[in-house]
Amino acid sequence: MKCFVGIDLGSTTTKALILDEEQQILGRGITNSRSNYDIAASVAKEEALVNTRINLVRQSLEPVSTLFENLEEFLSGLERTFRLEQFMEQLADLESVCHTNASGNRFASREKTIIADALRKIFHQLREEAPELFAPGASRKSDFFRDIAGSRYLAIGEASARELGLSFDLLLNVYDRSIIEVENHFGEGDARMMMLQALQRMLKVTPELESQKNIILEKVEQAYNIELEESYVVGTGYGRARLPFSKDHIRSEILCHGLGAHIMYPETRTVLDIGGQDTKAIQVDPSGIVSSFQMNDRCAAGCGRYLGYIADEMNVGLHELGPMAMKATRKVRINSTCTVFAGAELRDRLALGEEREDILAGLHRAIILRAMSLLSRSGGISDQFTFTGGVANNEAAVMALKGLIQENYGEVTVNIDPGSIYTGALGAATFAHRAMEEHA
Repeated sequence: MKCFVGIDLGSTTTKALILDEEQQILGRGITNSRSNYDIAASVAKEEALVNTRINLVRQSLEPVSTLFENLEEFLSGLERTFRLEQFMEQLADLESVCHTNASGNRFASREKTIIADALRKIFHQLREEAPELFAPGASRKSDFFRDIAGSRYLAIGEASARELGLSFDLLLNVYDRSIIEVENHFGEGDARMMMLQALQRMLKVTPELESQKNIILEKVEQAYNIELEESYVVGTGYGRARLPFSKDHIRSEILCHGLGAHIMYPETRTVLDIGGQDTKAIQVDPSGIVSSFQMNDRCAAGCGRYLGYIADEMNVGLHELGPMAMKATRKVRINSTCTVFAGAELRDRLALGEEREDILAGLHRAIILRAMSLLSRSGGISDQFTFTGGVANNEAAVMALKGLIQENYGEVTVNIDPGSIYTGALGAATFAHRAMEEHA
């Protein structure tokens, strides 16, 4: 099967998307790796390949869906079990690399012994906790391995360091050096093995499927026997200059976001993308070709990085900002969306007795007001309007945007796809498909 890959190297996350020859989405992958762009591109693509295989397994089992009491429930359990297998494999890899780095010449003999004891304790507890993270209905603040493992490593490591009389900085140093080596160790062959292991586990806890075991295993094997031929790759995004392939395979993020939005919603005429580091206001014609644009890339004001900074200042998760702002009873007027001054203004507002929810509602409105200015300079808002990027998943930002569009432009259809964060990668993969057609 010929595949066309788009990779969007953002400043905070890297996305990959795979299309087939019919331009149907096979799989999508994302990572927040901050090690370097080469690793980020590799990890995102591997995640997209894993997602592709999971989707192919789904397609393979659908013809025999009558074997299952509830196929969707079985597939959901299979994916959770697979993700646990994947997590445990990565955890074992991380533990091995941590021990190797801890035994280096940079540490004294006594330190090596104590660090080794601390690492054994940390990873034992991480393994014990892992099944709960992937249990049905489990809530995780992140789906990224480095976040899940990292946050618990730090929490357990801090307690272990105190107990052993060890400097926590030494454990932190070992982790920082090791996670970079571990992040891109995962491959397609590993995924196949872990999927089969996950399937065996699922069949053990589903006795009613025992008689159909061979049929199910055969169907899953068929999905993994499909050869995925990487025919063409196109990269885009904030870090596109660092992508590990030639300039012929690079497209600007403006073009990719415009085309990606057009593919999602063919009637789109205006696109707003609020990413981690920049905001883009784009006008496209009926073919998805960019006719004009404005971009704020001089600072992180009004972007995902800004919201991340606010979340850190408030000591809450980034995903909690939107829901908190939705509880506001009024909007506090925010004078600046400059990241440099955000912390000071936030602390001043809190000191004056303003509610956090009201401050956040004002912050979201200020961010969208800044985006509205870009939209105006790019040519205004035309029907239909498509909102993309990570901030499009923030309900408070969406509400503020819809309100301001209504105030300034009247009734406009606002499109927000659940997978909007992949818009740039979708545009890049579509360019890859077109490039292959041109070369044919």
